Amino acid sequence: MKTIAFFNNKGGVGKTTLLYHLAWMFSELGVRTVALDLDPQSNLTSMFLSEDRLGELWENPADGQTIVAAVAPLLEEGTGDVRPPHLERVARNLALVPGDLGLARMEDELSAQWPNCLEGVAKAFRITSALHRAVMLAAKEFNAELALIDVGPNLGALNRCAVIAADHVAVPLVPDLFSLQGLRNLGPTLRKWRSGWQKRLEEAPSNLTELPTDKVSAYLTRLKEDASNLTGLPTGAMKPAGYVVLQHAVRQSRPVKAYLRWAERIPAEYRMAMRLAPGGPTLTLDTDPHCLAQLKHYRSLMPLAMEAGKPIFQLKPADGAIGAHVAAVEECRKDFQRLARRLAKATELELPTTNLA
Repeated sequence: MKTIAFFNNKGGVGKTTLLYHLAWMFSELGVRTVALDLDPQSNLTSMFLSEDRLGELWENPADGQTIVAAVAPLLEEGTGDVRPPHLERVARNLALVPGDLGLARMEDELSAQWPNCLEGVAKAFRITSALHRAVMLAAKEFNAELALIDVGPNLGALNRCAVIAADHVAVPLVPDLFSLQGLRNLGPTLRKWRSGWQKRLEEAPSNLTELPTDKVSAYLTRLKEDASNLTGLPTGAMKPAGYVVLQHAVRQSRPVKAYLRWAERIPAEYRMAMRLAPGGPTLTLDTDPHCLAQLKHYRSLMPLAMEAGKPIFQLKPADGAIGAHVAAVEECRKDFQRLARRLAKATELELPTTNLA
């Protein structure tokens, strides 16, 4: 099972929309996918679910159907362990772990426990790895091959604990100064988190895989044999998976100058931020192997998709996709198929052979 976090220090780059469409595309390609909304703003959840369903989830917190309910026994109540998260079954191969604004309340506790890990405190490790176990339990329950993690645009403790649960990190970018500045912040932060977690792993007590069976659910107890994944600690690999350039601006089939001004700097900036080998002065988005895709801004189609409650590439004439929109919908499908396959290759995710044509 692969876990990929989508992360940029700069907000408003289209990160959540990108993850939403990729989750749908991977599911269409036959990959059992679980999307986890670990951003307190919960925009991913609002894209997947109807307003009525959102009301049921958020106005009845006692029902325990968001990510907060999964980690509350440990992070809020201080007893027990992570519960298996509730899964919203979106499609045959696609499920969602709904987000919750209440996740932001856990920022202080996660921040306080981070230094305690250096002292070998078992509770600190359990709390710091809580989101990792939530991801693994959700994937186990859905029999998922892929977990896609959405996080907020900040460098706080909540995001740190979410991102160290990821095998890979994909970076959404737009061609402007602010997005590149976010990238410059992101690279050093990921290295700091990675090295910091490795130091803490050296201090981890040996009894962490021994679950407090008197305080965990029967479901978690049944999964106890898979201790290396479910009750263990994340590796904190956070390998760079590449970047996706969004809001690609074209006019008469040619990139506009404002786009080109910043786009030509992205390959070198990404390699510098992630400390990858330089690609040379002639490297461009078209030739950079770390550039997973350049996606155009489907301006008129996005409102139709949100109204229909489906990704752009599933729009039909009945949804309002008529005339020139028909060709744009098909182009969007090809773009995301290509992106999904490149991301799968970058993360060594095996796609079903029946869907590789």
